[in-house]
Amino acid sequence: MMRIRTIWIAALSLLLLFLQLSPVFAEDGLTASQRQYQTNFSDTSLSGGMTYTQQYFQVESYWDVASVDVHLDYTISQLTQNDRSSITLQMNGTPFYSFRPTSEAAGQQQITVNVPVELLIQGVNTLTIQGHLETTSPAAIMACVPIDTRDNWLQIAKSSRVNVNYTQHPIQLRIRDFNTRFIGLDTVKEGLSVIAVPEGSSPEELEAATYVLAGFARANPVSDKPIPLIAYDTGKLQGKQAVVMVSLYENLPAELKSQVASADVNNQAIIQLVTESDQPILLITSVDPGMLIKAARLAANQSLLSQIDSASKQVDSSTEVDTPPAEVSRNVSLTETGDKLVGDRHREKSYFIALPGNRSIADATKLSVKFRYARNLDFDRSLVTVLVNDTPIGSKKLSTELADGDHMDLIIPKTLNISGNFTVKLAFDLELKNGGCIENQEQMPWAFVEKDSMLQLNTKDRADLLFNNYPYPFLRDGSFNQVAVILPKEHDAYLFQTLTNVFNLLGRYAQTNTGEVLYYTDSVDAKLLKGRQIIAIGSYQSNQAIRDNNDKLYFQYDENGRGFVSNEKMSIESGYGTRIGTLQLINSPYENGYGMLAVTGSASEYTYLASKLIGSEGTLWQVFGDGAVTDKDGHVQAFRFKQIATAEPSTVLSDIVQRVDVLGFMAAAVLVAVLILFSLLLMVRKYRRMRGNRR
Repeated sequence: MMRIRTIWIAALSLLLLFLQLSPVFAEDGLTASQRQYQTNFSDTSLSGGMTYTQQYFQVESYWDVASVDVHLDYTISQLTQNDRSSITLQMNGTPFYSFRPTSEAAGQQQITVNVPVELLIQGVNTLTIQGHLETTSPAAIMACVPIDTRDNWLQIAKSSRVNVNYTQHPIQLRIRDFNTRFIGLDTVKEGLSVIAVPEGSSPEELEAATYVLAGFARANPVSDKPIPLIAYDTGKLQGKQAVVMVSLYENLPAELKSQVASADVNNQAIIQLVTESDQPILLITSVDPGMLIKAARLAANQSLLSQIDSASKQVDSSTEVDTPPAEVSRNVSLTETGDKLVGDRHREKSYFIALPGNRSIADATKLSVKFRYARNLDFDRSLVTVLVNDTPIGSKKLSTELADGDHMDLIIPKTLNISGNFTVKLAFDLELKNGGCIENQEQMPWAFVEKDSMLQLNTKDRADLLFNNYPYPFLRDGSFNQVAVILPKEHDAYLFQTLTNVFNLLGRYAQTNTGEVLYYTDSVDAKLLKGRQIIAIGSYQSNQAIRDNNDKLYFQYDENGRGFVSNEKMSIESGYGTRIGTLQLINSPYENGYGMLAVTGSASEYTYLASKLIGSEGTLWQVFGDGAVTDKDGHVQAFRFKQIATAEPSTVLSDIVQRVDVLGFMAAAVLVAVLILFSLLLMVRKYRRMRGNRR
């Protein structure tokens, strides 16, 4: 009996000890209130005696950072001189740690370094990894012979990472604070933000929710994590940190309706931040469907939403909600204030250029780069190279005569076939005379890119009805292009996941909150679908639009609508045809010149499976042509069925209309011609009068 009693006392003591420790310690050595956000590197290979790379990570404004750890997995050249080589880590330009790698260590090496918190800033932080790698013996260096740097290499593995350990500041009852957290890195990555609509939601509620989803998707910093759209369910919302509820006032759940004054939603809409069971919920509601949609467009305008410093915002007929239109042909400044590059050898600066996905670079797109550089260079070996999407388009040798004001004017070749967003990179090779015989100085040599550097961007439509040009035709010049969504009869969880995929990616490409996305049931009148780009979702059985147009699909259902049958591109076994999802981009059966996307499968789970292919930029690359098939095993096959694309040929007149400089020249030429003709007429008239007088 005493033995049993002793065992119970020991067990109770251990339990009490665990309960005392559990609030203090959590996984990975963090306290219970602390979180950790991890940013992974990409595989990076560096070569050269003096080499560097930069990695970026973000610190949100509502984080209270406790510590930051940098973990490096790296491999170096086996010829490295250990006592003469080093790797230095810099945070936002300030060095904080250096070490000497050891070449004797076999294979990959690891090191973990703590970053001083005072070096961090809110927003994007830059970690620079700079290697000074020597493989030449000291005797050769003293003799000042040319150094071969091909054996100087450093590889950083993608398992390297930055861990930010932090706690969150308490949320403030302000819409702009809620907005920051809703699209916060940790909130999105952990799936803690969600957009909800009522069960059995109306077409207007779905339309409004789509605009809200597109606005948040455009600002989402985690490209591979979509923001979910769901039907309101308290069970599904448990544990969520940021919820947006889009609903007509009459369809609001009772616990939310009680927090909204009815006077605030008559003849207007309200965006109001409330709390329910300690959960922050942003309500977007109105009695009037039109005002609900207008409030949703405001919520899709990140510039406006991030400025609201109160818990509520009323939206009426006079409220301005639209974003500025996207500019597709314009002059783009590469840098607002100028950019300085320091250090010898190879130095780069990249500039991101945003372009709607359906636009491509047209002829005569010009790049004008103005720059200055140091006079202590070896001008026989120093040059600057311009690259577009890492493809070089031109180089220029640097010279002492132009050091105080040099420039390059280049035309971007149309053979690059650039469409959508792209990158312009300026790469300087700043070589010093006898560079191997002098000590490297951190601030010399240097180059400076002037703020007058400009890209004259001329673009044209890519109107082929192919997935290669997606998101065309559903977006045009950064706006929704009169989209009609035909829904199946059943609105299950798979349907909302499908809508989540489709409109997260379209939202990322959308640059404005304008344009229309209208929702219809599958029994919609065909007249309403004229003049619209159509997205039909569902199976043969659940969506009449797919059933009625089965004969126009590339992958057609069998006569019973149970599964897909073989076609000229692919043999499909009858059982397999019931276990696949397809994407099919066909000409609209309701009006020529428009497109229809069928997201379809024999069941809603296979429809969702197909939608994942157009759910993010990371999966979109697998889809090309105008038809694609996928299954649960991850097998994706894409095909092109159209023999001739439906794009209208480019005409000389249309090309001239898009060129402002050519239009100006033509106007001046016409004016000069008119003046010359008028002068000739006056001279002829004067000559005739003189002859008449002589007679």
